[in-house]
Amino acid sequence: MSSFKPRIKEKRWSIEIEKELIKTWDEEGIYKPSFDPDDPRPILAIDTPPPYASGKWHVAGAAHYAQIDMVARYFRLKGYNVIVPFYADRNGLPVEVQVEKTYGVYAHEMAKTPEGRERFLNLCREFLDKAESEIVGVWRRMGCSFDYWRDGTDSPTYRVLTQASFIELYKKGLIYEDFRPVRWCPRCRTTLAEAEVEHREEEGYLYYITYKLKDNGRDLVVATTRPELLAGCAALAYNPEDERYKGLKGKKAIAPIYGHEVDIIEHPAVDPNYGTGLMMICSFGDEEDVRLFNELGLKPKWLIDPDGSMRSEAGPIAGLKVDEARKKIVEMLEKEGLLVKKEKIIHKVPICWRCKTPLQIIYRKEYFLKQMEYKDDIRRIASEIDFKPEMHRRKLYDWIDSISMDWPISRDRYYATEIPLWTCKKCGSKLVPEPGRYYQPWKMDPPWDKCPNCGAPKEYLEGEKRVFDTWFDSSLSVLYVTRWMNDKKFFEKAMENTLRPQGQDIIRTWLYYSLLRVYQLTGKKAFRWVRITGMGLDPKGRPMHKSLGNVIDPDPVIDQYGADAFRFWSAIAAKLGYDYRFDENKIKTGRNFVTKLWNLARFVSAFPEPEDYKLELIDRAFIALQDKYLEEADEAYSGLDVYVPITKLYEFAWDIYASHYVELSKNRAYNRDSRYSGDEQKSAWASLHIMLRRTLIALSPIMPFVTDYAFRKLYGVSVHLQRYPEPMYTGEEREKLARLALKIIELNKAIWGYKRERGLKLVDPIEDAVVYVPEEMSAAIKDIEAMHKIKVETYTGNPPEGAKEIGDGFYIVEVK
Repeated sequence: MSSFKPRIKEKRWSIEIEKELIKTWDEEGIYKPSFDPDDPRPILAIDTPPPYASGKWHVAGAAHYAQIDMVARYFRLKGYNVIVPFYADRNGLPVEVQVEKTYGVYAHEMAKTPEGRERFLNLCREFLDKAESEIVGVWRRMGCSFDYWRDGTDSPTYRVLTQASFIELYKKGLIYEDFRPVRWCPRCRTTLAEAEVEHREEEGYLYYITYKLKDNGRDLVVATTRPELLAGCAALAYNPEDERYKGLKGKKAIAPIYGHEVDIIEHPAVDPNYGTGLMMICSFGDEEDVRLFNELGLKPKWLIDPDGSMRSEAGPIAGLKVDEARKKIVEMLEKEGLLVKKEKIIHKVPICWRCKTPLQIIYRKEYFLKQMEYKDDIRRIASEIDFKPEMHRRKLYDWIDSISMDWPISRDRYYATEIPLWTCKKCGSKLVPEPGRYYQPWKMDPPWDKCPNCGAPKEYLEGEKRVFDTWFDSSLSVLYVTRWMNDKKFFEKAMENTLRPQGQDIIRTWLYYSLLRVYQLTGKKAFRWVRITGMGLDPKGRPMHKSLGNVIDPDPVIDQYGADAFRFWSAIAAKLGYDYRFDENKIKTGRNFVTKLWNLARFVSAFPEPEDYKLELIDRAFIALQDKYLEEADEAYSGLDVYVPITKLYEFAWDIYASHYVELSKNRAYNRDSRYSGDEQKSAWASLHIMLRRTLIALSPIMPFVTDYAFRKLYGVSVHLQRYPEPMYTGEEREKLARLALKIIELNKAIWGYKRERGLKLVDPIEDAVVYVPEEMSAAIKDIEAMHKIKVETYTGNPPEGAKEIGDGFYIVEVK
């Protein structure tokens, strides 16, 4: 021992070491995945959420990706070949809106010519490049072990995949074009799918309007929030149980202002308690109107143009925007004495998920992907997936049950994957090319010399100008990760263990669409596991938004406290699936824990790791107790949780290993007492190393920096190349040993409590008292005496006469 020198000389942990380790990991390439068909290891393909590159992450976003990295690192410890890519989602509306705001341009004006469209796309690309680099900088600084793929969702590589999927589904007859009512954003000038519609509570009015019964002129008062749609009213409906309107079924009413006849019908969908119990069925106020028009075979009128203004069919309010038209028609109704009253109400208004503009329902010719006939299949697949936590499965079921129409997948936008299709202007044929290359029909020549159907020259073949809904791209992410279409062997093996980690807010979009698309294309379920996290909140429990001024940048936090401390908070902030708040105090706790681990490693580095040793009973007891903690952490890790592992491993490292075992074994490790033999000293050395080594490995997924640096210093290799610790003891033997360790811990606490009662410091000796412990604890006496500087004896049966109980089975006799 005298010639052995500590392997860790640095007295303090430095955040700068984290930056050095990032360079080391890059140089060593220890996280770079590879695939050999003969590799027996199972593949874990993590479908990392490609973040939208529209701006830098806040702390909550960074924490989400840190957790994904923790899961990846754990599965590497378990022997998996982990594929965990990082690439950006760069398609769709958000970047277009950002570019329009930043440069003061309007996409639809710029894109009127191919040259203008190209300039607009370049502006989007430049914006995305800058935003992506900032995001990459954050996750690299956090020590995430992602494999950075430069080919994001706007790359030709990804877009070839998206277009190939369209071509396959189009040929299968699952995609069709139709002219039908869709949710439309007048500001973004594009169709939205059901999943892209958000709702906002707004103050408005419920207008009570007078219709006239045709046969006798009787007044019928109807309440509506959309009087500007009076021209499109095709029927009035009441609930068949509503006695007020019995006998009106089959009669006609005269619409105010416009004077056209409308049918009066009975329908159970009408709420008799809303308004007057009479409902206007108009084209189209909401999805219920659309459903009733289809169900009843009513003939709709198209009243609203794509720019949000009223069409000529709206008569006196034509040309006005919807809000202006509503005011105008109300004025006209008041003037004619047809407005009975208006009530101020708070109601939910559908808005665009991106620009928050109120949506309208208009007629558009769009491409649709069939989904209604797949609802039962997707529900069945969802039941087969292992959801973590289980409670979020219900959200997916509810969404599937609520879907009421096929998915409109075409968009009148620009920075997205183009629909690979040409239309023959002579015969009207829709032509799709062969898959395998990236098509931009709006600017490239068609891949045919003439129309394959009618023989018209290529000049008659007009390229499609529209693009796909961004979820049509993003829903293929797991197929991109598993190399569908490019590497069949890899795909088949990787699909056995696929993991989707994501937030609860995109269950109805990314998760649902992924399940649908993968099933339609491969007949497989997309995922073995789905891991759902809650929402990241500020310290007051509010979502982080620029409008609230509560966005917290992760960079200054990491610069101050270090990445390991930040990751500690990310893991311990909340149980899996629940909302998590930013808490600087927990980050400080993480920083303190880093320091504690470093000090433990420094202490243990002062002792050699013996090759030949026999463990003493007290050492086996604490190792057995650690087995239980490691097993609990392992079980939670395998369930994709990091909250329980960090909680249990922190408790063991700080509250048991540092506070109890290290203090108990310290004198034996230094051989400060002549009663200790060389074998007993070696047992202490071995045990200190065993428990520290296993602690560092188990903590390495969550705190990769301090664990790796300490492990390299002590053992000469990276902790990230190890395997998760196997238990040294099992069954009843482990339980018996662990109980002994827990009794020793209880005794330590009891003696400390006794010293506090006497006003002594914990390190002060006690020479005027003797502690009595049960006989089964005799093996620990020497260590306990050395630690507490107090005489300890055993007893059997009843405690000594005059003894004072200081704990469960522990007594003290004061000697005068």
